[in-house]
This record gives sequence, structure tokens and C-alpha cells, in this order.
Amino acid sequence: MFLNFIVKQLNADAQDASSADATATTNPSVDTSAHDDFDWSVDKRNVTSYSKEEKVKYDEVYEKTFKSVTDGELVSGLVVGVTKTDVVINIGFKSDGLISLNEFRDLQGLKVGDEVEVMVVEKEDREGHLNLSRKQARITRAWERIVEVHKTGEVITGLVTSKTKGGLIVDVFGMETFLPGSQIDVKPVTDYDQFVGKTMEFKVVKINETIKNAVVSHKALIESDIEAQRAEIMSKLERGQVLEGTIKNITDFGAFMDLGGLDGLLYITDISWGRISHPSEVLKLDQKLKVVVLDFDDEKKRISLGLKQLTPHPWDILPETVVEGSVVKGKVVNIEDYGAFLEIMPGVEGLVHVSEITWANTPINAKEFFKLGDEHEAKIVTLDKANRKMSLSIKQMTEDPWSSIETRFPENSRHNGLVKNITPYGVFVELSTGIGGMIHISDLSWLKRFNHPSDYTKVGQTIEVVILGIDKENRKLQLGHKQLEEDPWNALQDTFAVGTQHEGTVIRKDDKGAVVQLPYGLEGFAPNRHLAKEDGKQVQADETITFVVIEFDRNEKRIVLSHSRLWEQVKVEEKEAAKKEARAEADKTKKAVKTIQSKVEKATLGDLGALAEIKAKLQEGEKGGEETAQ
Repeated sequence: MFLNFIVKQLNADAQDASSADATATTNPSVDTSAHDDFDWSVDKRNVTSYSKEEKVKYDEVYEKTFKSVTDGELVSGLVVGVTKTDVVINIGFKSDGLISLNEFRDLQGLKVGDEVEVMVVEKEDREGHLNLSRKQARITRAWERIVEVHKTGEVITGLVTSKTKGGLIVDVFGMETFLPGSQIDVKPVTDYDQFVGKTMEFKVVKINETIKNAVVSHKALIESDIEAQRAEIMSKLERGQVLEGTIKNITDFGAFMDLGGLDGLLYITDISWGRISHPSEVLKLDQKLKVVVLDFDDEKKRISLGLKQLTPHPWDILPETVVEGSVVKGKVVNIEDYGAFLEIMPGVEGLVHVSEITWANTPINAKEFFKLGDEHEAKIVTLDKANRKMSLSIKQMTEDPWSSIETRFPENSRHNGLVKNITPYGVFVELSTGIGGMIHISDLSWLKRFNHPSDYTKVGQTIEVVILGIDKENRKLQLGHKQLEEDPWNALQDTFAVGTQHEGTVIRKDDKGAVVQLPYGLEGFAPNRHLAKEDGKQVQADETITFVVIEFDRNEKRIVLSHSRLWEQVKVEEKEAAKKEARAEADKTKKAVKTIQSKVEKATLGDLGALAEIKAKLQEGEKGGEETAQ
């Protein structure tokens, strides 16, 4: 009341002063200088005056009627007026403050007399006004609470106000905070709009004191709930326990199941007793299943689950019809080098070994014979229920063709067969299903020698053969092809006798010598040292020239040739002729000497001289004959 009285008195004095000024202005005859010594401390109505001490005293009393505030301080204020745009707030200071009505839009039905918390932004701005803010007060108070709940981990409630890049804006205690998209839920969220306008619970997970920024998380609440559920489930978990769960994710190696706050892995091999290539063949997302706990790790919180274990093992409930000797039908589920596995029912498989595919004794590739998913009939050869093993046979579905091999394929009989395989040492020929044999490379031709059987025939071609031998015990046939004709080497022995000459063409040459094509389809071999020509050069490939046979081996089917021997032999013959002629001349001279000696009865000095001359001629003739022979 005293404050109101003083304010009214000050207003009255201000009005009187304004009137006096106005009178002075309207009446220019008044001398304003006469009032220079006017005492303002005298009340014109009560004619009261104050001494300096009293003035100081009353000034102090006046000042004490106001609150002492500082910039940035939070104070409580009283709403003393509400206009269309502003709210007048009295905080007990010298003057009231104006705050925009927008800062009170969260308060419905604001009226005079309500108390609100505001912040003193400035006690006196440039215009002398008191600057207050409810928004700043709310932000400051909200930040204090946010810092507190961040320390305590308390769960708070906030309103999602809008969407922003990478997440959402949440109003917490009147302050905007950031909710990253990764912190909305434990599952990935792509549609942020669905959360705008919703009130949700959060935890403050990060704050920045410098810029007063906070990050909140709804996912943290879910994870804490899940962790509590996990702890509860893990505490009650036992091996062999049956739980109900929901398929939440399917991968190549298995399916992850939600067990009510705890995840477990249903591995692909524990889904079905039968073989499956992918879990999606049996399972679907969000499918509910009962599973059994196979194993778990408390520390790593890993749980291994099983589905097939809830049903008996198929081997334990085999039908009575599945016995040794019975015929079954199965699907190829796995192929190895040594054979293929047929699944005759889910979880029950048998092995068809490569030796049980066909009666033939030739090598067979299981990966070429079988295809995944194909079905085959087979006979059960062995059955071991204890070890869950079964061996199957496809070839025993038909009669063993080797049981009557002597009747169908007797020795020396001729047949047409299919070339199935070629090796460096021979050709494998199939005469009938399960029956075949090999033609050795040496039995392909009487006349030609092959580096490899593929030079003569190819896989898939038909070839005529003759049965040379039968090995019933080892299931092998010895076949021949050249034996279809008589051995031409017997007839050609005289034609290509040693010393005979023949024209031949060099068809192949290497470091050892040359292969020569001869008449009648024969081939001969000329060693390198027998390829020299008379002019010192060598016989070249594709050159046609005369050769002489220096060796003929009918048993080994070998002909050795020489070109050098032709011209070397001529030279030898020439030397022999010259030598023979010289010897004849010497013999003739000897006879003449003997004749002369017989006619001379006594030797004279002249006769001896003539004799010596004849003897010298004789010796000279013999010497000349030796040089010619050389």
C-alpha cells in the first residue's frame, strides 16, 4: 500500500510539473528565471519540507520496497495483465515486465493473478524496460532436470514434436531434445512420421553442457526391459526345456527366434531330420514354433535351439518293410567322388557306392551319373540301425550280365562297341550295359604305331572289336581291333628283306631319327646316323628318298632303314674292285718272272741286271695295287 501511495504521489507531482510547464509556455510574460531557486522538497499542498537526512532516510525506505534481482536469475512473477499480444508480469521490481503471449501457449486459460516462473533477461534494457522471459526460464529449469535425470537414469516422458534429419525432435520439460533414428526402437525404423505427435518414454543418454544439448533414447528402455526379461529367462533356463518363440530373422545358416525378450538360434541342421538347402524351405518370418533348448551360455547369452528334436529320430521308427534285400526309392541329396546319398525318407539316407552303380568294371564318375534332386530305385544291401547306416545298390536291380558272359560274348567273336574312355595305354569299349573291355594300344593296328590311342579313335565313336580273352573273376574282357584282319607282316617278310631298297617319305623326325612311310602302309625307322646324304647334308622331314632295309623283325613289327648305307656301299664296292684288279696284275707279273727264271740256266751279270729290273717292276706293281685298294 505504501508503494502505491508513493507511486500515486510521484504521478501527481509529475502532473503538477507538467501543468506548470504548460502555463509557463502559454504565458510568455512569466519569468522562468524566478524559479531557479525553487525548492522541490516542499509540498505545495501541505507546505511540508524534508531535510537532507530525512530525504536519504525516505529514499532508503523506498528502495527497500523493491526486490533485488540480477540478470539471468529465475524468479516467481504475478500476472497483473493480459492483452492480445502480451502478458504483464509483476516480479516485485520497480517496474513490471512484458512477455509475449506466445511463450504461454502451453498454458490454457492464463488469467490475472496466476503465478509463473520467469527469467530476468535484463533488469533494464536500452529503453529502461524490464526484460523477462518465461521461455528461457522453462529452458533453464528443464536443462537442470535433464542433467539430473541423466545422472540418475530416471525414465522421463516427452512429446515428439517434429521430424528432422536423422531422427526426431522431442519436447522434454519444455526443452527440445534429439532422438536419433537408431534410438527409436530395437528394430530398424524407416518411417519417422508415424511417431510425430506421440508421447513416449525416454532415457537421457547424452548431454552437452556447453551448448545445452541433450540426446534421448526410447530404444534404451526397450533394451533394459529385454535385458530384465533375458535375465529372468536365463535364470530359469534348462537343457531340454521346451519354449515357444517367434521367427524374427532367417539366414543361410539358420533362424533367429524371439523367446520373449531373449534370442535363440535354430541352426539349419536342427530344423529337420531331413536335408534342407535353406531354412526358408521350412520356416517363415513371424511364425510361432515350439522348440527345445539344446545348449546355452550364460555369459555370452547364447541359446541353441532345436526343432527336429521334438520328434523321434526317423531311424528309430523305420517301417518294417525297410529291410535288407527290399527295394526302396530315394532322392539324391548329396554327391561325393565315392558315391551318392539317397534319402528314402526324411532323415534316413543310404549310400550308393560307385561300385554299386553299374555291373561294368570300368571307372565311373558319380557326379556324372547322379544329379541332385533326381530319384532312383535301389536295393538295400546292408542295414545297420544301431549306427544308422545303409548301403544301397542300383546295379543289383538287374541281373549280373557277367553270369552268362561266355554265351553272349565268346572268345574270337566279333562285336561293335562304344568308345567310353581313352587312356595313354588303351581304349575302353562298352559292348553292352555293364560289359566292356580294353583294346591295348598295340592291338589297334598291325602296321602303325600310335603315340596315343586318341590318334586312332575318339570317345563316343563306334569301333569293331574281337574278343581275345575273358577274365570272369575280375570281370574284364581283353579286346582287339587289328585282329579283325590277318597279320600282314607274314606276307611282307620277303618284300622287305634286309638289303632291299624302297622309296619312303619322312613323316616325322626327332633327335633319335626319322619315321619313314613305306609302301603297303608300313612304317620304318631310320636312326640319325643313317640319314646322312653323300653331299654331307641330312634327310629332312617330308622328303621322299630311297632307303635300304638294314633290319626286319616280324615279331617286334620293326623295320630299320638307312639312306647312308646306299652311297657308302657303292664306295666300298669301288674300292673292292680296284683292289681286286691290282692283285690280278701282281699275279700276272709273278708268273712272268718265274717263266724267265726257268729259261736261264746260268746267271750272268747281264742276266742278273735284267732280272733285277723285272723284280723292281714287280715290286712297283704290287705297291701301286695296294695304294689303289686303299
